[in-house]
Amino acid sequence: MLSSRWRHLHVFALVALTALVAGGPVRAEKSPPAAPPAVETLTYHGLAPDQKAFIDELERRTFDWFWESADPYTGLVPDSWPNHTFSSVAAIGFGLTAYGIGAERGYITREQAAERTLTTLRFLAAAPQNGSEDDAAGYRGFFYHFLDMQTGRREARWVELSSVDTTLLMNGVLFAQSYYDSATPREREIRQLADRLYRAVDWPWMQARKPLISMGWTPGGQFIATDWKGYDEGKMVYLLALGSPTHPVGDDAWAAWCSTYPKQWGTFQGHTFLNFAPMFGHQYTEAWVDFRGIRDAWSRAHGLDYAENGRLAAYAQRAYAIANPGQWTGYGADVWGLTASDGPGDLTVTSPQGVRRFSGYMARGAGLNEINDDGTIAPTAAGGSIAFAPSIVVPTLMAMKQRYGNYIYGRYGFVDSFNLSFHETPRDGRTYPGFGWADNQQLGIDQGPILLMIENWRSGLVWKVMKKNPYIRRGLQRAGFTGGWLERADAKAAAAALP
Repeated sequence: MLSSRWRHLHVFALVALTALVAGGPVRAEKSPPAAPPAVETLTYHGLAPDQKAFIDELERRTFDWFWESADPYTGLVPDSWPNHTFSSVAAIGFGLTAYGIGAERGYITREQAAERTLTTLRFLAAAPQNGSEDDAAGYRGFFYHFLDMQTGRREARWVELSSVDTTLLMNGVLFAQSYYDSATPREREIRQLADRLYRAVDWPWMQARKPLISMGWTPGGQFIATDWKGYDEGKMVYLLALGSPTHPVGDDAWAAWCSTYPKQWGTFQGHTFLNFAPMFGHQYTEAWVDFRGIRDAWSRAHGLDYAENGRLAAYAQRAYAIANPGQWTGYGADVWGLTASDGPGDLTVTSPQGVRRFSGYMARGAGLNEINDDGTIAPTAAGGSIAFAPSIVVPTLMAMKQRYGNYIYGRYGFVDSFNLSFHETPRDGRTYPGFGWADNQQLGIDQGPILLMIENWRSGLVWKVMKKNPYIRRGLQRAGFTGGWLERADAKAAAAALP
């Protein structure tokens, strides 16, 4: 699948995200403030029986994608599946976390989860790290974005050594370090290997233009010219870089990262928040870090934490779908959600609404400064927000399955995306008469937020495990976060250290 090569397009192109609504570029219209959404009170245990059965099924099927797609001999997780491709190191990070969820839910035993995790960590720890073009899995502790599923080496020369995808991998590594806490030889080795992998990442080396962190590096082209700055999934890059016990970045890194926030703060679809158009920017860090009740300097000054910011982003995207300025088929209160996802292909179509331009894999989104929308809905955009906004996410996911399940829901839950406005011959996926276009695969980086956030909403498992990790706590504290569980965790740790 050609578009797979540009998966996670943010690394190269999202900095200058273009808009695409009804076939032409637009900017988001100014909108008057709306009443704040009601406090979320819906819990998993408060669901109706049919809703609970659906969430149970969706979580299990999404877990099965990771368990069945990963190579049991190496632990490598494919970028997409069943259309088996190269491995995505970010998908491996989600997979390492998925195995703990599976053990807690009884899908697999703890021993099975530990065995798969140990296999993965051993393979990563033994993978070659050097500056060659073709004979390495990574360099200076970072890993290439995509790895060959058989050899574990860099997939091709167009693949970058990725700071953010390494970060998503390390999230799973640190989850494993804190989750497997027994004294068995297997779990002790998991903790040791996890610690070794994280300590090896040379974060300051990736600071080509200090104090910011570059998006990546290639042996042929050297450092990517774009740095992580401003509100998006790069939050976690800085938190892990600040938390490192061996190669930490300076104290000025977080302030530099936040320096562009004023450009993103504003009102979109009646909701005032830090804008980032694709929903993944509100989900990738939040899938592992519980921001409820903890705030950095920006959060304190603006009266909301990052969890609430993600909730407002979900409500704004839903409001955008209800307004439906591009007149895309099916958009509404229960069909919404734009994020990085597959699409029908780079095609231009003449329709009753005018000329429509469609895309393959693309970072779709809607926010204050940009709208990038070709009618393609990704269920992960809503599903990955269930821990923030369950009262609007549960009805949305159920409506998608009930209305379109024959085309978009199957063995591994939802396909990556669908488009009810596209009825031509696609480059990827399939067009169905009377329906539109549906993808024929799932992506690891889109399955991950659905699974992790369902479990966080149900039990808080991933968040609870990560709260125990000293590197995560240190990164948050160095970034200036205070309050809530972070201070309680410090008090508990201090008490435990007393003789």
